[in-house]
Amino acid sequence: MIRIFHHYVSKMAFMLLLLELLILLAAAVATAGAFLPALAFALVQIFSMSTLGMYQHTSRDDIKNTLLRIIPAFLLGFLLLNALRALIPGPVQAPAGAVVFALSAGGVLLARLIIFTSFQSNMMEQRLMLIGDGAIARECLELAESGLGFHQFKLIGCVPVEGEVRCVPPACLLPGDQSLLAMARRYDVDEIVVSVSNRRNGAFPVRQLLECALNGLRVTDAASFFEREACQIRIDSLQPSFLIFGGGFDQSWMRAAVKRAFDLLASGTICLATLPVMALTALMISLEDGGPVFYQQERVGRHGRTFHVMKFRSMRADAEHDGKPRWASDNDPRVTRVGHWIRKLRIDELPQVLNVVKGEMSFVGPRPERAYFVDQLAAEVAYYNVRHSIKPGITGLAQVRYQYGASVDDAVRKLQYDLYYVKNNSLFLDLLILIDTVQVVLFGKGSR
Repeated sequence: MIRIFHHYVSKMAFMLLLLELLILLAAAVATAGAFLPALAFALVQIFSMSTLGMYQHTSRDDIKNTLLRIIPAFLLGFLLLNALRALIPGPVQAPAGAVVFALSAGGVLLARLIIFTSFQSNMMEQRLMLIGDGAIARECLELAESGLGFHQFKLIGCVPVEGEVRCVPPACLLPGDQSLLAMARRYDVDEIVVSVSNRRNGAFPVRQLLECALNGLRVTDAASFFEREACQIRIDSLQPSFLIFGGGFDQSWMRAAVKRAFDLLASGTICLATLPVMALTALMISLEDGGPVFYQQERVGRHGRTFHVMKFRSMRADAEHDGKPRWASDNDPRVTRVGHWIRKLRIDELPQVLNVVKGEMSFVGPRPERAYFVDQLAAEVAYYNVRHSIKPGITGLAQVRYQYGASVDDAVRKLQYDLYYVKNNSLFLDLLILIDTVQVVLFGKGSR
């Protein structure tokens, strides 16, 4: 696992990116004969493959996923390169010919075949032992066995702890006839994850865990395990001390200045690039039912201050005629025909760039909610108001990793991503989320 600016990055994805950058650069240099045009080609193509999700850790199953995405990725790269050649004419231009694309695609396929084969080997598995057999242990077990984490795990089993309500299958339990260190050595364990909810009773093996750590075994708290493997801070396994002493939460003036510059640059670029789309959307909304093009709605921002968010209207003008706020639902009858498509493509969110320019929102951050739902969720969900310590965003980690929220349960699941972002936010993470947002828009994920 690699950590860059507080954000955990898959080792396999990082190795792939570096290797493929070198392959693309070499193919372009061999074709163009110059370094700067070759570097431009390689960076644009890396960006194109990123937007198609080719560096997400969930895309590591086999070479089949690469074959399905590599042609659209290279086609997108070809279009972007030709657009750059038209916008920035000059003697130094990136190559965009058939030969360089053929060499690059062949190199990428070969690199991924080698990397995927290596990482799917049993030698890359980490042998994991869980301390505890309750609800948190079950969640750790499910994450480890799902294959969705950044590592491949071989689960050795769970060590039961007195006082826990058993939630794991009996077949997963390990006999408690040895010390933890002896058991870890017996099963050749690489990592021990502490997944015990009650650590104040006499049954919690503090001394044995210390003995394991002193003998070189990795001992990890469940909250850190979820943060590392799923980019989530799980509420049910969270201790207040983890937030207090766990680092992160950068609120320095330097971070604020960098984020504000990023907000203005990203919003300005998106606004100029989508101006024709926004004009066409406004015309279609007006023609459909003659109602207002925009709607403003009160939302809760940083430090609980309210502001009015601006969006394209995607529902009937009388969507809440009774004045009672309600969650959007699948196939919501209040959504207009034009609204269905602008929601699916996230076009309805574009006017929020004005909120970003005014400083009420950031481009990346937790989704702003209505005060009615905030009051409800803050009363029911622990740590919910932590997300209000930074500005809300047009897009965010929860938006690109989870479906559209339409219930308290959805709000809890999205909060776990929001807490991760609030704790680990950086320019690097903002850029990754921006790239993932392009993929969400292209594939229409999570719309409702």
